Amino acid sequence: QVQLVESGGGLVQAGGSLRLSCAASGRTFSNYAMGWFRQAPGKEREFVCAINWGAYNTRYTDSVKGRFTISRDNAKNIVYLQMNSLKPEDTAVYYCTTGASVTTIVIGATDYWGQGTQVTVSS
Repeated sequence: QVQLVESGGGLVQAGGSLRLSCAASGRTFSNYAMGWFRQAPGKEREFVCAINWGAYNTRYTDSVKGRFTISRDNAKNIVYLQMNSLKPEDTAVYYCTTGASVTTIVIGATDYWGQGTQVTVSS
């Protein structure tokens, strides 16, 4: 059974940084793309970024380009989300997901999700 466990969320001031982690288990991590979504209060879940199995293809939503970086460690089965220059509008629950490809993740056609980790950015 695939399990995704996020960690690293918290409260940070605007302009600060956080690094989220997602530990994966239950299947061969290095065969699959990984990604992050977020859901702010009263809004739908939205795509944030994704990375393919070999880490040579990444995709970001426009609002986080240049501020967020997704990376992965296939030896440890962990995907990371480094978030810099955080803004209050980045406040949301962040979810990790896995899929066959970056495209699959971008369109949200994935079967497995973590429980989420709260990120709160104060102004």
